[in-house]
Amino acid sequence: MKSTAPLRRFVGDDVPLDLALLSGAIAASMLFPLSWLVLEAARVNLDRARGMLVRPETAEVVGNSLLLMTAVTVLSVLIGVPLAWLTVQTDLPLRRFWSVVVALPLVVPSYIGAFAFVSAFGPRGEFQSVLQPLGIERLPEIYGLPGTTLVITLYTYPYVYLTTRAALLSFDTTLLDAARTLNHGKWGAFRRVTLPQVRPAIVAGALLAALYAVSDFGTPAIMQLPVFTRQIYVEYNAWGQDYAAFLSLQLLAIVLVVLALEWWARPDETVRGDGSAGSADPVIELGVWRWPATALPASVVGLSLVVPLWILGLWLVTADPDARPSLAFELDYAVNSVTVAAAAAAVAVLAALPVAYFAARHDSPLAGLVERATYVGFAVPGIVLALALVYFGAGYAPMVYQTIPLLVFAYVVRFMPQAVGSIRTTTLQVDPRLVEAARTLGETPLRTFRSITLPLIAPGITAGAALVFLTTMKELPATLILRPTGFETLVTIIWRAQEAAYFQYAAIPALILLFVSGLSMVVLLSQGGREGL
Repeated sequence: MKSTAPLRRFVGDDVPLDLALLSGAIAASMLFPLSWLVLEAARVNLDRARGMLVRPETAEVVGNSLLLMTAVTVLSVLIGVPLAWLTVQTDLPLRRFWSVVVALPLVVPSYIGAFAFVSAFGPRGEFQSVLQPLGIERLPEIYGLPGTTLVITLYTYPYVYLTTRAALLSFDTTLLDAARTLNHGKWGAFRRVTLPQVRPAIVAGALLAALYAVSDFGTPAIMQLPVFTRQIYVEYNAWGQDYAAFLSLQLLAIVLVVLALEWWARPDETVRGDGSAGSADPVIELGVWRWPATALPASVVGLSLVVPLWILGLWLVTADPDARPSLAFELDYAVNSVTVAAAAAAVAVLAALPVAYFAARHDSPLAGLVERATYVGFAVPGIVLALALVYFGAGYAPMVYQTIPLLVFAYVVRFMPQAVGSIRTTTLQVDPRLVEAARTLGETPLRTFRSITLPLIAPGITAGAALVFLTTMKELPATLILRPTGFETLVTIIWRAQEAAYFQYAAIPALILLFVSGLSMVVLLSQGGREGL
């Protein structure tokens, strides 16, 4: 008789079968759309696939996408790391103010920033009209790779900033004191002591920036840069579904390579000093550079926040309500956005609960595999996920094609990892002895979870639901492709106004979206602790 020891080690000796099966089914449903896309693309014959691969358009799309991803990642690190260092370890003037403000661009959807920049800095934009008395008739083109890189960087560097800042806040500052006793200067201490300790956080933030850059749809479309996401959308609308599927697989392959590179480049754990908490007080004096150093956060905030708010405010006060009545704002748009986002948040939390609890309470390879499977959707571009569900719905499930349930399912696949991460973190903080005590008193596992664990992890559930809600509100490509006909939301009316070049009609929905998205900062702040802002 064969030994079952390897199987028990994989599953876990104390894993309840019903919990393992439920978590596995949820993880499989999260992977289903991508497996469907692979199967559909595999039906393309080899000759046709080879012809699509050697198209000049394909080479241009691949090159632009890789250049954009690389440039955004590098620039995000070059901006985010210095900002984190300035706001944590130096005596930067108003550093507490800057520490919050430089994180706010994260709540601005990049496509709003893109059409604001086009309106402000286009050849005949608002900035040109300001400079016209000086004889400047036309500004340089902002479209293409440079403009796309600038805009996406301005709204992705906070990923690097926040992860690096969190690492610096928990950094043992006595290590810097030791470096000073060895006569290391500011740069030497940073390079030899600080940088090795925060490198894992920088890599994590850089991964998020790279994934965002390669999966962003709105900004390249507005900036007229041929990349994977834009070309997939163009081919989908032109009924070139085979080519769109082929491009989607190429984009998915690049995403997987990025994830593999991040895993390979992830540094080993380093010594963290004596384990004492970092200091909230600055440990590095900037001297004569103290005030000039504010130029970095001020310029970044000016471009990423002031410019969009200036343009949106200008559109708001100069809008002609009769220019295009079909694009006029209606309250139903906001109601629709809130409804589908709330539905996605509720479903995501319900699906995340068993997975997060399984991963937190059972240290087995199966638990780790199930948890990681749910994260795949977050790494996959929204337009690829939407296209996979279009193939499935149009070909095999017409009753759900272009319906609210299918749209909500897409949101859940994309953003459930936010709920899983938040719930898992709070579950790990629950003392297992409380659960054991309830079990010794005769409580069933379900009653124990409901009476002991659930109230204690409620803050994590609330935070996860809020994050899913807020990111769903901003999701553009999945909403454009999967929404029912005639179902308009804030993001779809913004996109329609942009496509029709009636930017003024985007002002009200964009401002509402920015206000709601800004609530994500409240979620971050509500987590408390020094890892917050």
